[in-house]
Amino acid sequence: MAGWKLVGGDKGLEPGAVVRPDERLAWPKTIGIGAQHVVAMFGATFVFPLLMGLDANLAIMMSGVCTILFLLIVKGKIPSYLGTSASFVGAVAAIRASGGTSAGVTGAILVAGVVLALVGLLVHFVGATALRTVLPPVVSGAVVMLIGFNLAPVVGGTYWPQDPGVAILTMLFTIVAAVGFRGFFSRIAIFLALIFGYVLSWVLDRTAGQIVFPTGAGDTAPHFRVDLDGVAGADWFGLPTFSAPEFHLNFILLALPGVIALIAENTGHVRAVAEMTGDDLDPYMGRALFGDGFGTALASAVGGSPTTTYAENIGVMAATRVYSTAAYYVAAAVAILLGLVPKFGAIVNATPGGVLGGITVVLYGMIGLLGAKIWRENGVDFGNPINLVPIAAGIIIGVGNVTWQIGSEFSLSGIALGSIVAIGGYHLARVIAPKNLREPLSDGRVYEGGTALSAGSVRDPATDGTREDQR
Repeated sequence: MAGWKLVGGDKGLEPGAVVRPDERLAWPKTIGIGAQHVVAMFGATFVFPLLMGLDANLAIMMSGVCTILFLLIVKGKIPSYLGTSASFVGAVAAIRASGGTSAGVTGAILVAGVVLALVGLLVHFVGATALRTVLPPVVSGAVVMLIGFNLAPVVGGTYWPQDPGVAILTMLFTIVAAVGFRGFFSRIAIFLALIFGYVLSWVLDRTAGQIVFPTGAGDTAPHFRVDLDGVAGADWFGLPTFSAPEFHLNFILLALPGVIALIAENTGHVRAVAEMTGDDLDPYMGRALFGDGFGTALASAVGGSPTTTYAENIGVMAATRVYSTAAYYVAAAVAILLGLVPKFGAIVNATPGGVLGGITVVLYGMIGLLGAKIWRENGVDFGNPINLVPIAAGIIIGVGNVTWQIGSEFSLSGIALGSIVAIGGYHLARVIAPKNLREPLSDGRVYEGGTALSAGSVRDPATDGTREDQR
């Protein structure tokens, strides 16, 4: 577009030079950077639709459409790619376990997208500090944690049993790739693990023969790990399959906690970009949340997957120091074109269950531990019962998939109930707690029972005094 200022020219950039969001390199180099962004977002953007039982081709295409809309909404100030969000995977598993169809899934996520967009509007007019008041790090970290750990039964009960041998080898490859590979390749470890597991399964089919482990549908008849029958019949070019959403209140309540995870994710990513570019992006925080919410609602309205800003692409910017939004427009255009290749989608949909088992056992755990990362980075004090008690209850309810049956046709369980307890319980605790628990001292000490405890000390119930914590 004509709005970007060309930098570098024929001489190239000086070592360490930065390309700002409103600048671009020569088009061949910009296309090359855009291709890196495609590779970075690609793995997760089609893995997560697979895990949610949604159309990967449509997810890829809509990620490109939504990225372009996001860049327009933030006026090109926040370079970011909107790929498929993992925040709703747990809710989708719960919806499908309750008999929900893909239409019910996308309807629930669409409402969550609208709620996120409304939060973005509110933040835009009220200010970004309001987010921290309603969803402090102790709460947002807890919701992210229970979203990830609630998925453990999906790994153990659905994916892993389909081929334990391939699952464990894929898991080991994921660990090796994430830790042992260097630079950009370590950032796409999940994508590389999926390729590894896919190829391994294909080779085993031709050397070891068929397996009798249960399929995702529970069928134990002998079968090959990789079924490519659907690939041969798929067209090379064509539109993905669009579908209309359906709305059910109980499914919507399961999806709404994902909004909290998206808020935490988006704010973290925007601040990371602000730190890299040196720009004050707080005035655009509301626009970013609105843009992601609008993208999630739009993608779900046609049967696609929810969206979120992608850390993978932020990593590409950190490595290249090229923050040009022109590269993101290139990546978005490539994604739209990929979505128009049904044969590609058929190959993706043939991914063996054992491969997904090896990936998800790492991926779901990582999602959960992001909650702990939020706590650590924000110095959450679990010595304070305001933080400890309600959050502990919410996490156990979410991870244990505890159910509260309300009447004969409605219930709250798992992620939804756990999030409600964590959020509502925290704010209730703050209302009823004494002032000395609600207001830490300026030097980081906290009052307990009228006594000021130094950092790292805890009350010893045996002596009613204090002792230094030796942990």
